[in-house]
Amino acid sequence: MNSAVQIQEQTRLASLDRYDILDTPAEEAFDRITRLTRRFFDVPMSTVTLIDGHRQWFKSRQGVSACETPKGPAFCSVVVREARPLIVPDATADERFADNAFVTGDPHIRFYAGVPLRTPEGHSIGTLCAMDTKPRAFTADQTDTLTDLARIVMSELELRVLAMTDGLTGALSRRAFRDELSRTFALALRHRHELSCIMLDVDRFKVVNDEHGHPVGDLVLAAAAAACREELRKSDVLGRLGGEEFAVLLPHTGLASALKVAEKLRSAIARLEIPTPRGSIKVTASFGITALDGSVGSPDTLLKHADAALYLAKDDGRNRCVEWRPATIAQQGIRRRVLKAGQISFNGGRSAIDCTVRSLSEESASLKIVTSAGIPETFKLLIESDGFSRLCRIEAKADRDLEVAFV
Repeated sequence: MNSAVQIQEQTRLASLDRYDILDTPAEEAFDRITRLTRRFFDVPMSTVTLIDGHRQWFKSRQGVSACETPKGPAFCSVVVREARPLIVPDATADERFADNAFVTGDPHIRFYAGVPLRTPEGHSIGTLCAMDTKPRAFTADQTDTLTDLARIVMSELELRVLAMTDGLTGALSRRAFRDELSRTFALALRHRHELSCIMLDVDRFKVVNDEHGHPVGDLVLAAAAAACREELRKSDVLGRLGGEEFAVLLPHTGLASALKVAEKLRSAIARLEIPTPRGSIKVTASFGITALDGSVGSPDTLLKHADAALYLAKDDGRNRCVEWRPATIAQQGIRRRVLKAGQISFNGGRSAIDCTVRSLSEESASLKIVTSAGIPETFKLLIESDGFSRLCRIEAKADRDLEVAFV
């Protein structure tokens, strides 16, 4: 992959990350589109697919059992890479796909029609596709109709970015929070008053979703946000930045007072009891706190400092509050959140597995993979867009997650 293509791919992934949509539960707004696609074109399968660094992940799927599959053999990867519709009347008669794993095996695709999900900036982040287990024709008018449906998917995604309030938790949306951060930051500089920021993240939230289901996960997020609001002033600003991550702006508040507020929020969340069909559960959250000072030159820097302190709280055992301290953060090698296409390389470079890098520091990284089966304890991590190559050792792993340290 040449450098221009690498840069283009990283820009595409950054555009995908803006929507905070990966690994979120199924939603009726998108399921409605795939149902319409299946009925309108009389096909057994339809998906809204998003492509990250190592997989195709289905935000909505009809007639498809898997929630994600590897990126390599995916028809949708071709659509994203070429940024134009792909129509395959009979995959077994197409030399590009005749030996494809999704043609010779489950779900036995013979016909495929996919169109790109294009952002307003022109990046292809995924597809809307229609599939069948038998060959069929697809006219230009049908391709135009599928493209219109894909535009409806993108309109829904854009509306969520622009929406002021998160529908589940009542907190400000990511975009609205960042707008408020810019405004509050400018006022603090102009009038020389104090400003603090808290980042918080519900601990082990993936375990809650996996063990109790997404409806219970939604209850946890809503309850955590409500508990925080109970402890905050009307002038404070609570925003949901994505998934289980929230941020709080505290105008006219210095670091010492912000630490006390964070501790109140931590205690309030720890006291919660969330009802589930199997009895109530308890959760905790980790907090990173920072304040406006001479080292902070922009709203983004304020957020990055809070985010780095949050990662230190996670690394230090969770369910705690940690303030931003430049020396401490540097020593601990705190990871920053990223969305980068990576590759796991081993057997002297003869074996390679795609991965998505979700956090990164000078000492370690967090990787998402299709499966950890067959990956050795040490390997080389490559991030081509950054010219990055480091030898890694696995520190912890789950079925689709790796925590690695650089050696």
